[in-house]
Amino acid sequence: MDIFKNIDMSRFVFSLQYMWKGMLCIFVVIAVIILVVYALNFFIGKIDKKKQLKEQEKENN
Repeated sequence: MDIFKNIDMSRFVFSLQYMWKGMLCIFVVIAVIILVVYALNFFIGKIDKKKQLKEQEKENN
């Protein structure tokens, strides 16, 4: 395979350091976005339940 003949392995290994750091940052950012979405859903759900309870109390009185 002539494609791999011109690859400098030291540069390739050096570039792997940047690649794994970049991949790690991408996964961390995705995890943070997922956690923020779950937190927002959780708190918005609590707020909606409180609103429903208040409306039920008004209807009962």
